[in-house]
Formats: sequence, C-alpha cells, structure tokens
Amino acid sequence: MLNQLLIHPKINEVLGRAGHHAKILIADGNYPASTKKGANAEIVCLNLSPGVVSVAQALSAVLSAVPIDHIETMGIPSDDPYAQKGEPPVWNEFREILKRTGSTLELKPILKWDFYKAVESPDHVLTIQTGDQALWANVLLTMGARQP
Repeated sequence: MLNQLLIHPKINEVLGRAGHHAKILIADGNYPASTKKGANAEIVCLNLSPGVVSVAQALSAVLSAVPIDHIETMGIPSDDPYAQKGEPPVWNEFREILKRTGSTLELKPILKWDFYKAVESPDHVLTIQTGDQALWANVLLTMGARQP
C-alpha cells in the first residue's frame, strides 16, 4: 500500500521511471494537451467532468510523491484575449499548497509561448490533464533528486 497522497498507478509508473530534471505538466481543462507536449511525454487524463479533478488536487498529490526543484506557471501575455488584471486567483491556491507541504519553492510565471516551448522539451515525461476550469491554472514541475 502506498503511503502518500498519489495512488494513481500510471502516474506513479511514469514518475518512478523519471529522474532529476524531468518535467511534469499539470494542465487545466483548456490546455491543448494532445499537441503541446514533449516527444517523450505520456498523457494521463483525469478530466472526469468540468472542474473535476482540479490542478490543485493533482499538485498536492504529486508533491507528496516526488521531490520538486522548480514550479512554473503559464504567464499571461498582456495582449492575450483571455488576459486578466493581476494574477489568477488559483496561483494563491498553489502557493498555499506549497506552504502546507513545507516547500520553499516560489511560483515562477513564464509567458504563455515560452511555457509551451518549455513543455515541448525532451525532458517532459508526463502531462496530467485535469478538468480544472480556472484560467491560467497550468503548472510545470521540474523534478529534483532524492536526498540521502
């Protein structure tokens, strides 16, 4: 029996094969997961219905299972038709999850088109597609190393 929040067999399988610098995308329901991915990435669809599963729920589970060195969010270009004033409210939820897990990581926004390029890296091993309806809720995690 697993002793962590993450119990999804396929996600655990992919993360178990991954190593330092591997990239994990947790995508909202609007993210083009079938086309914006790395050549080595597997997609696990957790988009059961609108809003279920959320990026925040998936983030909590992944953080319980693997060490993370970096967490990046999709930054909002000012000329984007879905741009909004200020940060998306969901980013504060991500910060609360990081704080609750004892992480000192800071969210680092990278602009939308640079975010897509980062995801298309050969280091991208997994996309977790959620049904999250929040705009700009995508997070890209870079795995760390297990500490002795």
